[in-house]
Amino acid sequence: MNIIVLAKHAPDPESEIRVGEDGKSVDQRGLVYDINDWDRYAIEEAIQIKENKGGEVVVVGVGTADDTLRKCLAMGADRAIKIPYDSTLDAYQTAEVIKEAIKDENYDLIIAGYQSQDLNNALVGSLLAGMLDLPYATAVTDLEVEDSSIRVKRELEGGYNEEVVLPLPCLVTVQSGINEPRYVSIMGIKRAKTKELKEVSLQPTTSTLEIEKVYLPPVKKAEMIEGSPDEVAKKLIEILKERGLV
Repeated sequence: MNIIVLAKHAPDPESEIRVGEDGKSVDQRGLVYDINDWDRYAIEEAIQIKENKGGEVVVVGVGTADDTLRKCLAMGADRAIKIPYDSTLDAYQTAEVIKEAIKDENYDLIIAGYQSQDLNNALVGSLLAGMLDLPYATAVTDLEVEDSSIRVKRELEGGYNEEVVLPLPCLVTVQSGINEPRYVSIMGIKRAKTKELKEVSLQPTTSTLEIEKVYLPPVKKAEMIEGSPDEVAKKLIEILKERGLV
């Protein structure tokens, strides 16, 4: 079974965020990058399927993704495709260049993480499925390969789950917790150095997003209410009334 996995080289969400000098980008200084957390589960799921069913796992990354792609190869992916395009915040353009990069690939399944840990848009997987005219399911928490289809359970709002069957080829985005991603071994790192990492230069044909301004949310300071319990209660009621909450 041939599987394509999308892997993003994303900044750690604990990194301190600063706005760039142009006011339209994020200052890269001080940001710590690693494989996007949801994509770790995607690559692990693909490797487990390959171990049970055979086939090949190809990982695809957009941007400066060398370290992340090498980590995926060390985990067990067979080869990697790097698209050195800075997609910034445009999910549509990201999906478009991925579509072009894999157009000659023979695949049965595409797996992506549910969302990225920096933007949380959860868009690239769904957009790519639409561009490729593939059936797809999002927020998958369990996946079982059948003869010519896959059976998945997906997470819905309100604590509900849905079970669906998708014909192959198809695309899924997986939730964190679908499996337990393996640690990268020393032997895996050594083997990764001998595996193919191909670079494909592509530019999107469509511009769908124009960034006007990037800024940090305003900081709201707490108001300390002092006085006796009756005075504090009276002030709280006044504040609630002013804000239309009572």
